Amino acid sequence: MDILMTDEQEMVRDSARTFLEGECSPALVRKMEADPLGYDKEIWSQAAELGWQGISLPEQYGGSGLPLTYLGIILQEVGRALAPIPLLSSAAAALTLAEAGSEGQRKVILPSVADGSLILTWAVSEADVRCRPGTIGMTAEADGSEFVLNGNKTFVDNFAAADKCLVLCRTARAGDGRHGLSLFLVDTDASGISETPLIPTAKDRQSRVSFDGVRVSKDNLVGRLNEGWPVAERMLDRATALLCAQMMGAARKDAELAIEYAKMREAFGQPIGAFQSIQHMCADMIIWIDGGDLLTFEALWKMDQGLPCRVEVSQAKSFCNEKALASARNAQIIHGGIGFMMELDLHLWYRRIASWTMRLGTTYEHRARIAEALLDHPGEVVLGRPLPDSEPVAAEELRKTA
Repeated sequence: MDILMTDEQEMVRDSARTFLEGECSPALVRKMEADPLGYDKEIWSQAAELGWQGISLPEQYGGSGLPLTYLGIILQEVGRALAPIPLLSSAAAALTLAEAGSEGQRKVILPSVADGSLILTWAVSEADVRCRPGTIGMTAEADGSEFVLNGNKTFVDNFAAADKCLVLCRTARAGDGRHGLSLFLVDTDASGISETPLIPTAKDRQSRVSFDGVRVSKDNLVGRLNEGWPVAERMLDRATALLCAQMMGAARKDAELAIEYAKMREAFGQPIGAFQSIQHMCADMIIWIDGGDLLTFEALWKMDQGLPCRVEVSQAKSFCNEKALASARNAQIIHGGIGFMMELDLHLWYRRIASWTMRLGTTYEHRARIAEALLDHPGEVVLGRPLPDSEPVAAEELRKTA
């Protein structure tokens, strides 16, 4: 993997940063926190003109066909500016349709995603929010030419803004929980759906969504019946790596704000940046953020190359969860008491970083997945599959303590 950006990647980054610096102010971010949909339609429309929504979608469906690393670069800038747009949730679902959807689904859905006229999201988590097949209890029962969906999903990103949602359901019973899961593309305004807005720390848009007798055509099945977990797992891995990119973009901006404050704020007749303790905190922030970037883009690069990447995704998320939040805390400490006031713009970055660390797997969940890899293939780093529930007791003990 080449860790340095190409000229083209730098151009994409600089273009995105210039655009968002001009269009997305902290005042707009605060305004969107109170908006029912939670996103700015003007920025979303302009982002479509720049090709962001379709940057990694196939060219035959209106996309640019660029590697996932380019989407990661865009999401870094989205995180840096805290841009209130549903790019991550929509892109992750669209990439799943590009991979596993039928030709008809791709032809109808993806061009509209690429031009910004249609927004997607996904719904996987339930009462047990761990991203494991055994936690899925929502059912989809066949009834003639339709499936009937019943159950609840939690922490669904941007559901109120989305037009369609990829929903993971159990369509058959299975001993190990992995078989018998299927993905369906569901209209968010379908009869029988009710949405309850949640209020996360980030104050962005997440929802609890109930499905009560929701009917969808069998044509809305994404992938093969009862074999939806591998597709959903790849979707979650992509979304996790892209979330890391967004998180580290926010962390870098947060650190830059603190470093500039340390240069300007004076105490005892000199800038506080002259004190060694502050210098060490600033150095730690940059070391952590650079490390998170490297792990994140290694995971995205492996996805682009078609290589096993589950361990790399978990390495990135577990590291970014801890270090992005630690960096944000350092930034607040450097600002002193004012750093903990909601009125200070710095708090916008802290709240989002803190909230994003809890999504798509906590540090402990991802450490457990890495530990499972080490147990499954001692001495190796690459994981091809998670340990099934039937593995020896030692495996279960490792899961509990990892």
